[in-house]
Amino acid sequence: MLVIGIAGGTGSGKTTVVNKIINSLPQGEVAVIPQDSYYKDLSHLDPADRAKVNFDEPDAIEWTLLVEHLRRLKAGESIEMPTYSYLTCTRQEQTVHVDPRDVVIVEGILVLNDEVLRTMMDVKVFVDADADDRLIRVIARDCIERGRTPKMVIDRYEAVLKPMHSRYIEPSKRYADLIVPQGGSNVVAIGLLTDYIESRLNRL
Repeated sequence: MLVIGIAGGTGSGKTTVVNKIINSLPQGEVAVIPQDSYYKDLSHLDPADRAKVNFDEPDAIEWTLLVEHLRRLKAGESIEMPTYSYLTCTRQEQTVHVDPRDVVIVEGILVLNDEVLRTMMDVKVFVDADADDRLIRVIARDCIERGRTPKMVIDRYEAVLKPMHSRYIEPSKRYADLIVPQGGSNVVAIGLLTDYIESRLNRL
C-alpha cells in the first residue's frame, strides 16, 4: 500500500489534484480519506457556540481516529469512515465503507501538521496557490455548498482562514516531499506525481 498525504490551503486545488491522480490510475485502485470527515462532533454545543469553533486549527480534528483508521487500512482491514455536516457542525449517523486499496490518499488542509500521521505517509504533497485565487474559490464554494453570503465568507477569511493559514498550513509546507505550485492547474507537477505513484505501484 502506498499512502499519499496531500495538504494545502483552503481553495488551493487539493481536490483537483486528488481527482487527477484517481483518473490516471486503474478504477478502484485509490481510496481517499478526507481530513474533513474527522472533524470533532459538536452536537453537545448550542448552535450559536458551534459557529464560534475554529475549524482551521489542528484541535478541530480527531487525529486519533484518523490515525487508527489509516493503521487499519494499512493492516488490510476495512473501515467505516465518519461523515460530517458543515451546516450543523455535527458528525452524522451515516458512515462510508472504505476497503484497503493499493493507494490511499489522505487529503486536507492540516494533514501534514500531525507528526504521527506524517510518519505513516510514503509521499507528502503540498498544493500551493496564490491567496487571491484561493479566496475566489472559497467564496464560490461556500456560497453554493454551505449557504453563506460573500460577505460572510470574506469576514471569515480575514478573521480565521488567513491567520490560520499563516500559523499552521503554510509552515507545514516544509514537511512536503513535493510542492505543487499553481494548484490543480499544474499539469507538469501532477504528471510527475502520478508517474511516481505508478512506478511505486509496479514495485509493490
